[in-house]
Amino acid sequence: MITREQVLHALSHVEEPDLKKDLVTLNMIDNIEIEGNRVSFTVILTTPACPLKGVIENACRNAIAHFVSKDAEVTVNMTSRVTAQKEQPILNVRNIIAVASGKGGVGKSTVSANLALGLSKTGARVGLIDADIYGPSIPIMFGVEGAKPKVSPRSEGGKPKIEPIEKFGIKMLSIGFFADAAQPIPWRGPMVSTAIKQLFNDADWGELDYLIVDLPPGTGDIHITLTQTYPLAGAVIVTTPQNVALADARKGIGMFMMNAINVPLLGVVENMSYFTPAELPENKYYIFGQSGGKRLAQQFEAPFLGEIPLVKGISEAGDSGIPIILQEDNPAAKAFMEIAEKVAQQVSIRNAQNKQPVTV
Repeated sequence: MITREQVLHALSHVEEPDLKKDLVTLNMIDNIEIEGNRVSFTVILTTPACPLKGVIENACRNAIAHFVSKDAEVTVNMTSRVTAQKEQPILNVRNIIAVASGKGGVGKSTVSANLALGLSKTGARVGLIDADIYGPSIPIMFGVEGAKPKVSPRSEGGKPKIEPIEKFGIKMLSIGFFADAAQPIPWRGPMVSTAIKQLFNDADWGELDYLIVDLPPGTGDIHITLTQTYPLAGAVIVTTPQNVALADARKGIGMFMMNAINVPLLGVVENMSYFTPAELPENKYYIFGQSGGKRLAQQFEAPFLGEIPLVKGISEAGDSGIPIILQEDNPAAKAFMEIAEKVAQQVSIRNAQNKQPVTV
């Protein structure tokens, strides 16, 4: 006769690969049901984007077979309960993730758009703020140019809220929704800071697991406003392999690591890593140099999140308003999906390392 205690004892030998503690200690086991030789239970992951869910499931099955019974019929249900930052500056927004680069033209907005969609495809609730006030591009990449956010019927303290534009399951706001696309925005620092705060505070974001913030290039007013006003779960740095981009990326990382800012570095993404001709799919040509992003990550002891190839289809997808990650059979889509899973993994690890992590 299989007992609940036997099941828990077996699962106490299964370690969560990232958090380095067993599933029982981490309270990740729920809904244990036993009927004769049939055993079912639920594993509560720290994110729906967990890249190791298959490893954890196999480990659970092996533990039951080894410690309980080889003949047990095991059903493992996988669900998730996203952990949140210790400090949540926006109500019901679990984690704020900044995507930054030292210089322009490295594909930061492309990474932001595909990262948001990658997290959403796993089942997470995701928002996206286009914080590049001077050159907003998210409306183009999602095919929502000309969209005008409405005012929510709900309000806080009598103050109406802006309803984010929603496309492909992503809630998004951009200064591009409030200004003429052909009109430049010559704003001074204080005006920029006020506009950024309004995108965060004056919107009805609802329940979000992740809020992605696409920052402008450099280390200016917007970066300072964001990091000093809103505690972040971490930052993702986007670079290309050549030395010019890497030098500017180092400055961007240095800003996040300053004592007055102190934002965790979730990892480095290398964009435009290599070119593969369609007629030679096995060949890789490293046009801009090789492994620059990987060396940058090693220099700062940060995770290297992955390489994005130099593919015409990525830019075409962004221009068409349908990001490449939505093309299931595209190799670039797979690369972006792996990066999204690794980012979620790093956020969970960072939250667990906090003295008082919050589980929502």
